[in-house]
Amino acid sequence: MNNLNITVAYAGPEWSGEIDCPVSVGASIGDAIAASGIGQHISGFSMTTIVCGVWGKVRPIGHVLREGDRVEIYRPLQADPKDARRMKATAKASAIAGKRK
Repeated sequence: MNNLNITVAYAGPEWSGEIDCPVSVGASIGDAIAASGIGQHISGFSMTTIVCGVWGKVRPIGHVLREGDRVEIYRPLQADPKDARRMKATAKASAIAGKRK
């Protein structure tokens, strides 16, 4: 039986790391995540709600893996990036206006 060498990665507040995981040829992202056991390190982990990808590109959980792929589990955003930039720009503008007085 041929195996693929896959890495499963996650970075979060409770745990960050990578787990090397051999999986059989034809394995999916879901198979690799299950085989890695990474879910035990992530609070509230659910295979039905996670967003994941390979090498920085979002892929469905059924995506078939290739040798050397890095499966990444993504956390939900805490804030919308556009809103965060808007708030930062507004705060900066207010600070500049306050110095001119």
